[in-house]
Amino acid sequence: MQTDRLIDALTADGASRDKPVGQALAASLLVALPVSAALLLSTLGLRPDLHEAISNPFFDVKFVVTLALALAAIIVALHLSRPEATAKGWRLLLLAPLAILGLAIGVEAMLPQRSSAMTRLVGNNSLLCLGSIPVLALPILAAALLALRRGAPSRPALAGALAGMLSAGLAGTLYAAHCADDSPLFVATWYTLATAMVAGLGAVLGPRVLRY
Repeated sequence: MQTDRLIDALTADGASRDKPVGQALAASLLVALPVSAALLLSTLGLRPDLHEAISNPFFDVKFVVTLALALAAIIVALHLSRPEATAKGWRLLLLAPLAILGLAIGVEAMLPQRSSAMTRLVGNNSLLCLGSIPVLALPILAAALLALRRGAPSRPALAGALAGMLSAGLAGTLYAAHCADDSPLFVATWYTLATAMVAGLGAVLGPRVLRY
């Protein structure tokens, strides 16, 4: 009888591990995102002029950039979850948010400005941005790493870094609803630094969590 139970348990465990990585990642993110959103709302909250800010194209660009990063990182991470997959060519997808940022910076530079480029780059909440995005990304990073464990990435450090990028992208999307600094120069500097921090953490955790 105990042998039968053991066989049933092993069968159930094997079935759970056969769950597609993409499906597992989607389910994990659906659990983690509300946690990060609740953390944002219970601490920082939304910016008070949110309704007016929506009419500012540069406010909207922040969401385009962060979601483009998250989507690109998810696609590449799922591709690399297979042991035979290589990063050749696929990493070019990660240039999409940089291209959007570059275009936005160019457009802003052509418009008359009330403040200098350095003032727009530093902004009013640079350190808050640098600390908040990694904190908001932690639940998402944990969920992403657990989901990617169902795959078999041949380069776990790179897969971990991509998990960090997608986590920072989604966390940045949440933080953008609080952030009052809308200049693309600010986003290119502080959002990128925050993303690098989370990606670095993912790269460190990847070999420990994703190695098969």
